[in-house]
Amino acid sequence: MASGSDRNPIIIGGLPSQVPDFDPEETQEWLDSLDAAVDERGRERARYLMLRLIERAREKRVAVPEMRSTDYVNTIATKDEPFFPGNEEIERKILNATRWNAAVMVSRAQRPGVGVGGHIATFASSASLYDVGFNHFFRGKDHGDGGDQVFFQGHASPGIYARAFLLDRLTEEQLDGFRQEKSKAPNGLSSYPHPRSMPDFWEFPTVSMGLGPISAIYQARMNRYMHARGIADTSNCHVWAFLGDGEMDEPESLGQLSLAAREGLDNLTFVVNCNLQRLDGPVRGNGKIIQELESYFRGAGWNVIKVIWDRSWDPLLAQDRDGVLVNKLNTTPDGQFQTYATETGAYIREHFFGGDHRLRKMVENMTDEQILHLGRGGHDHRKVYAAYKAAREHKGQPTVILAQTVKGWTLGPNFEGRNATHQMKKLTVEDLKRFRDRLHLPIPDKDLESGLPPYYHPGRDSEEIQYMHDRRRELGGYVPTRVDRSKPLVLPGEKTYATVRKGSGQQKVATTMAFVRLLKDLMRDKEIGKRFVLIAPDEYRTFGMDSFFPTAKIYNPLGQTYESVDRELLLAYKESPNGQMLHDGISEAGCTASLIAAGSAYATHGEPLIPVYVFYSMFGFQRTGDQFWQMADQLARGFVLGATAGRTTLTGEGLQHADGHSQLLASTNPACVAYDPAFGFEIAHIVRDGLRRMYGENAEDVFYYMTVYNEPIQQPAEPENVDREGILKGLYRYKQAEAGEIPAQILASGVAVPWALDAQRILAEEWNVRADVWSATSWNELRRDAVAAEEHNLLHPEEEQRVPYVTRALQGTEGPVLAVSDWMRSVPDQIARWVPNRYQSLGTDGFGFADTRGAARRFFHIDAESIVLGVLTELARDGKVDRSVLKQALDRYQLLDVTAAGPGPEGGDA
Repeated sequence: MASGSDRNPIIIGGLPSQVPDFDPEETQEWLDSLDAAVDERGRERARYLMLRLIERAREKRVAVPEMRSTDYVNTIATKDEPFFPGNEEIERKILNATRWNAAVMVSRAQRPGVGVGGHIATFASSASLYDVGFNHFFRGKDHGDGGDQVFFQGHASPGIYARAFLLDRLTEEQLDGFRQEKSKAPNGLSSYPHPRSMPDFWEFPTVSMGLGPISAIYQARMNRYMHARGIADTSNCHVWAFLGDGEMDEPESLGQLSLAAREGLDNLTFVVNCNLQRLDGPVRGNGKIIQELESYFRGAGWNVIKVIWDRSWDPLLAQDRDGVLVNKLNTTPDGQFQTYATETGAYIREHFFGGDHRLRKMVENMTDEQILHLGRGGHDHRKVYAAYKAAREHKGQPTVILAQTVKGWTLGPNFEGRNATHQMKKLTVEDLKRFRDRLHLPIPDKDLESGLPPYYHPGRDSEEIQYMHDRRRELGGYVPTRVDRSKPLVLPGEKTYATVRKGSGQQKVATTMAFVRLLKDLMRDKEIGKRFVLIAPDEYRTFGMDSFFPTAKIYNPLGQTYESVDRELLLAYKESPNGQMLHDGISEAGCTASLIAAGSAYATHGEPLIPVYVFYSMFGFQRTGDQFWQMADQLARGFVLGATAGRTTLTGEGLQHADGHSQLLASTNPACVAYDPAFGFEIAHIVRDGLRRMYGENAEDVFYYMTVYNEPIQQPAEPENVDREGILKGLYRYKQAEAGEIPAQILASGVAVPWALDAQRILAEEWNVRADVWSATSWNELRRDAVAAEEHNLLHPEEEQRVPYVTRALQGTEGPVLAVSDWMRSVPDQIARWVPNRYQSLGTDGFGFADTRGAARRFFHIDAESIVLGVLTELARDGKVDRSVLKQALDRYQLLDVTAAGPGPEGGDA
């Protein structure tokens, strides 16, 4: 062991900070050499030598710390650029026509009487980034290997529409229907990429911002997962995600970069359009967003390619022998570069090159006009092509391309680089003329001076249009295109559901475990078993799903390279390259992204997957609700399980875990079919119907949300002649009263049904009340049916008027109706107006807290005794019982004392 004096603290950020020096003389020789290089050749030369040494060290696999960022120049040197295979002149004409039509479409949409606007500047900055991809890289569905998946930046949609117009995929009438989906139907175009609005065109919704990046990562991972499990050959599919530099501030944009690197997703490329602007101003006015992002991505293990300067800078950089130009580029903040984009060549000469005689000399033979047109790399097809090719060929890592552009590029001085450019939607006549001249389009002044500016099409037989079609034919068809080539699945019969439907006998089983038992039987089915994709955020054991570990196994592309600490146990943790379970760690956002990718595989790859995402119900719609809207927009299908549901059922966890509202949040999503089942046999019917609706003939674009609980009960067997329609519609009479004379009705859902049954007994034995108990499996579906009936009646006054299902089900029943659940009262109150009887509800309004189930339910007044008081209260209002009995009941059951309730039922994992 070397002594302290023999240790030299020399390195941090990647290597140990205390490294023994075994040969001080050799060390000193190296240090002397560096000193000499600095003294004789200058700091820049010494820096260059150091960088080359680091490069060679990596080639020799010598462990050295990663550089967080590199110089503010292009990653790919000019000498290393590949041959550009396209016809740049034709591609420029194509791009000019696309630019014009995109801007004109938005400008026309802002005309008086319409005023729906749009965004011009984002596509103007990223147009070349897309054009190179369309012409040379994006492979379509007919390519033969499944094609690529392209996540288009939402605000760039006008440019994608404009290109589709040139290819005769969209008509002029449709362009004029931009953002007018109903008033111009069937020719309306959605504002952003919305597959639900345009199911034959868009594949992936990328607005809200931040959801595109995380979705692309998990799409690339899902491609690998499907290939590893032999479901689809996705080995050559590539995922492209086009993002904004301001968008990268969203937590979802950067939050899962490490997963992509950890799993070596070299089938993934991010293209970040670094126009240096957010919606209101600079992204990093005092800093450099490209350098910052490079540090993030390098640190996460990504391959980084910077495309900062166009070819006009190449001669200047070639002269930069002492590094003064690179230093100037490194030290100029983004806010200043944004200013340069709006100023004259003379201003740039003075303020950028004027501060150093060496810089002034570099541009002394250049005119102000030439200096003005020193451009950004994201607008240069050759530079972009080189980056895309390098990304596509890189192995072992995902790649990010950081491309610098100018927001509003080519739109003229009123738009380019301006802080307000994102909100600018209208081009004046003078703007249009300058824009036309910049693009060299043959549009006469008279067409711009009266009426709406025209669209431009060079003609179907023009070389530009033929070039476009030829490129897309070679690349396998048009992009974006969404097509469903999947076939209905052969679904299991009655036998698969038999175990759950016969109940649990004397064993107490929570509805979470009842679902898990059913899932296990479904996964054994030879037709659909392999298509189930299990997803959980580090909670499989909590939900009793560790029983799947030995057989289904956890997906890990590297397999299990270690000895598991629990390897001797029956339910040991098992990882496998072809595992069926996705264990996405403590990331509900990541899990939901997996859910969406799996749930839309039927369209993306023509192979249906059946995702089953299980999570703490509190952290589903509340935490990742935006992604559930994305799921609906992407027409994804699957099962979502809000486990440990209820505000009082998850004992001891407290406020942040007490879900009494997710059913209400779920009701806001039109694609979500939400249920709150009480018993295993109800779950069996709901799951079976869900499989039919989502994966059978005439499949529907919905997903199922079920709240299940961790409170063990004796699961009853399915009653004879059970009302299956009622279970699926949302309400059926579970147990008719057998004693008592005064009629009443109790509606309960989920874990509250056993309380209602207990209240039914007490009411009959102690108060002579005959209360029927109904299981309300879905308050949301009951309301949805009633709203649909009312809308039909409103619009069809001369036809027979529809009666909501809940009204028909309760028609003819006697007595008041009391609804109870472990949810806030707003959940059962959704159906109040359609209940034909007097209606009242009990619920868990307010914050949750940590306590026993008995105390919590007494506090919220939803336990059996509170239900008794609630029924008596409504009967007193109807004059069926004397009001004096209310005080009697209140005192008898000590309803104001939470300790009088006892601890209530125990058990269930937290």
